[in-house]
Amino acid sequence: MAKETHQFQAETKKLLDLMIHSIYTNREIFLRELISNASDAIDKVHFEGLTNKDLLEGDDQYEIFLVPDADSHTLTISDNGLGMNKDDLMENLGTIAKSGTKAFLEKLQQAKEGGDTGKDLIGQFGVGFYSAFMVSEKITVVSRKAGEKQAYKWESTADGSYTIEECEKEKRGTSITLTLLPEFYGDKAEENFTDTYKLQSLVKKYSDYVRYPIKMNFVVEEQPKDADGKPIEGAGTIKRNEVRTLNSMQPLWAKNKSEIKPEEYDEFYQNLFHDWERPMEVMHNKVEGTIEYTSLLFFPEHAPYNLYHSDYEPGLQLYSRHVFIMDKCKDLLPEYLRFVKGLVDSPDFSLNISRELLQQSRELKLIGKNLEKSILRQLNTMLKKDREKYEKFWAQYGKSLKIGIYGSAYTGTDTVDKLKDLLLFTTSKEDKLITLKEYVEHMPENQKKIYYATGKDRAAIDSLPQMELLRDKGIEVLYFLDNVDEFAVEVMREYDGKPFHSISRGDLGLDDVESQEVKKETENITKTNEDLIKDIKETLGDKVADVKISSRLKSSAVCLVADEQGPSFAMEQVFAETNNPMFKAKRILEINPKHDLFARLQNIHEAGKDTQQFKDYCNLLYAQALLIEGMMPEDPAAIANKIAELMAK
Repeated sequence: MAKETHQFQAETKKLLDLMIHSIYTNREIFLRELISNASDAIDKVHFEGLTNKDLLEGDDQYEIFLVPDADSHTLTISDNGLGMNKDDLMENLGTIAKSGTKAFLEKLQQAKEGGDTGKDLIGQFGVGFYSAFMVSEKITVVSRKAGEKQAYKWESTADGSYTIEECEKEKRGTSITLTLLPEFYGDKAEENFTDTYKLQSLVKKYSDYVRYPIKMNFVVEEQPKDADGKPIEGAGTIKRNEVRTLNSMQPLWAKNKSEIKPEEYDEFYQNLFHDWERPMEVMHNKVEGTIEYTSLLFFPEHAPYNLYHSDYEPGLQLYSRHVFIMDKCKDLLPEYLRFVKGLVDSPDFSLNISRELLQQSRELKLIGKNLEKSILRQLNTMLKKDREKYEKFWAQYGKSLKIGIYGSAYTGTDTVDKLKDLLLFTTSKEDKLITLKEYVEHMPENQKKIYYATGKDRAAIDSLPQMELLRDKGIEVLYFLDNVDEFAVEVMREYDGKPFHSISRGDLGLDDVESQEVKKETENITKTNEDLIKDIKETLGDKVADVKISSRLKSSAVCLVADEQGPSFAMEQVFAETNNPMFKAKRILEINPKHDLFARLQNIHEAGKDTQQFKDYCNLLYAQALLIEGMMPEDPAAIANKIAELMAK
């Protein structure tokens, strides 16, 4: 095969330039990124080798090797991992961040506009390989995939293109050779990446807990010794080569918690999960009894950009007696805890266990239940003892808990009871988060329901005409600003015996004396305006399920409410966004009988229900109600023209 030249994708070229010049302010971390990638490659061949020994080619002594060369100004990082073939090289190295490139660019732009370096995005998008271009004028990758005979060489100078050609490589794995820029080699360099002791310190700093040995050759000078082992005076010194392992490889989770410093947890997490930020929370537990295991779990400081996308892979790593056996085991934690990262090490796991057997494993299910309880216990403690930290957690992962409640409608689990006291909402009274328990404690004795309103933000809800009555009565309303909120409470139905009630659905059910008087007055007005109401409904046709005189409106002329049976307006919009428009709310048009417009409508109706003016007013009232709810009329141009026509009269 002749050498082939390929162009990076257009977005990739731009991203590569941004990465080199904008993201990595701490240039030495390129080594950590390349070592982490090498470790991942060994993980893969180790896992594949459990069921296919031939892939190992008789070499199961996994290692990562660093070779600095001061004369050629190069640094090579080699591994005996899975390796890559031509297609792998083009997919993994020819396209930065794969399908996440566009999202990465957007996030990076936001970070730059906010004065951030964007370095916390690296671990989320898996673009660490390209950090090597910060210190290199050329990168050469030679790789042979396990189980294949042909090796390939990938090479690029970050000029927008790369080449691929066939080559020879004796063993499986990958070697990455960096031809360093002048400022990164030699005695006068600010950071000399061909200096063995510099590299040793970087490995200790960033990659000490990598579970495979990271080795490097050192040239050692020493005096010759006689037969008794004593130095021979005047004999000068001799040089010899000594291969050293640079990292401790001692599993952090195997140590006693009291012996581990917080920064050690941070470094371990950052190295293992390629994150630049410290974890928000660390949970390290050792359990002994009918089943024995150690768990080390982390809550990332920020939710991954694709946490709720189908391409996000949740799951914990599995080890048996410190030996890695599986990555991203999904069966340990419920879906609503998909954001938790970490590992579980148990002697009860078999090294050769398959994913199919894991799903049936009694030990795994028991460990999973214990982990879930432990995490929820930690969250409850955080909520009670460190409210500020919990609210920080909620801002990142609250949606996951609400999705967990909604999902329990299909799984049949007791998730609602586990999570209901962890939910937080803002309300109409204060722009701060409260729990459902706190809401109920604030309720007056005669309030029988928990009222909520949905909207894109506080301002949108505050402007709803349905809010006026409840605001005047001093009744606190929960603000649902997330699409999943209403779906979650539909599953919950009630809290502490108090049913949830949308201010935009059905009768509000207010039982105070004033409300009963208003309700009675509304019934009388309805009775005396039966023909008007019937004709408005007839004019609007199937646009509405019903037309009613409102007892909830104060100053607004009209509003739309949804029938208590079926989806709400917010739910309808969510279904529409997911291309499932068959679920529609039953729309009820409510008219304020005390508004001047109602008197005008009565007068126009007396002139005849078939007049164009009456029909126009009915349609305009309906359009107004739609707009208030944030919904667009079917023919906005016709509505605008009709308003202009009426204004001109």
